[in-house]
Amino acid sequence: MKYLNLIQYFCFALLFFGCGKENDKKKKLDAQEHVINVKDKIVEISTDPIDISRISAPYILNEYLIIGDHFSPDKLIHIFNKNTFEYMTSIGDKGQGPCEIANMGRIVSNEKDRRFYVIDIGKQKILDYPIDSVVMDSFYIPKEKAAIKKQEFPYTFQYVNDTLSFALLMRMNPNKSDYKPIVSKWNMQTGEIVYLGDGGYPTIKSKRVSFDASVEHGIYVETYWHNELMRLYTIDGNLKYNIYGKNWNDDDSHRDLYFNQVAICKDKIVACYLGGLNIVKTEQGLKGNYPTQLLFFNLEGDYLFNLMVGYPITTFCYDEGNNRIVFEFNDEIQFGYLDMDEFI
Repeated sequence: MKYLNLIQYFCFALLFFGCGKENDKKKKLDAQEHVINVKDKIVEISTDPIDISRISAPYILNEYLIIGDHFSPDKLIHIFNKNTFEYMTSIGDKGQGPCEIANMGRIVSNEKDRRFYVIDIGKQKILDYPIDSVVMDSFYIPKEKAAIKKQEFPYTFQYVNDTLSFALLMRMNPNKSDYKPIVSKWNMQTGEIVYLGDGGYPTIKSKRVSFDASVEHGIYVETYWHNELMRLYTIDGNLKYNIYGKNWNDDDSHRDLYFNQVAICKDKIVACYLGGLNIVKTEQGLKGNYPTQLLFFNLEGDYLFNLMVGYPITTFCYDEGNNRIVFEFNDEIQFGYLDMDEFI
């Protein structure tokens, strides 16, 4: 009898501690808890005298605000003073010529060396622009920093040094017109790639995510576009937590849009959030839906609060020096910022 009790004890202990270990990887969030309306605190940014298309994105590099304008007919990159928003210069002619950008992807900052990199998907190159040279000479010709592969190229990356970047790679499926994003360590000099993580949530076949990494804090994060799921990893690719929303499911239909862009801002994780239909019907026809909220988490993935921005957000970036978030909106206000002193 004692023998049976001992077996029962060990089975109970295994069940208890085993379940506890599994539960440690699960966290929950309710995006409608702790909602703070900040629409009236948005400050509009004027980009005069430059007209910028609605398909653009802001970036911060040192004392500059860089705006990549993907639909510009000529200059693709516009540079402003990030403190005064004074216009400085525009660079990067669009085209197939030797000094032109064929198909501009995202822009990546290298704060330490005062330069930024442009992903040219069309020419399969990473272009290198020293910011001081560019501001002095709008005709500056960039050098090629690295080559990228056609079937496996970085959508974006976090630059550490020339031999280490953390990249969200787009792995194209040669047999289908589809891709799979996967976080990797990427050596820009040699092209060597080391895949990180587990490849994605196991039951979601059509993975669509945004990503950010922090070497300082030793983490990276993935937010799923069409599933209410955020995944937090160590910088070496070990899963720390799955953070599930109240509407979580592993549906592959892409009908809904939950998370979009994500950024690690000081000691917070900030994720763009909609929580609704990806496409909606209007009197003018079908229309894409955009996030209007920012969800804040601590570095362990615990949900903190929701900032209701109120404007449809296409993209954003964090200006750590001024502790503000800079937005591009799909609205009458195209660019604006929100001071973060109350929140970060």
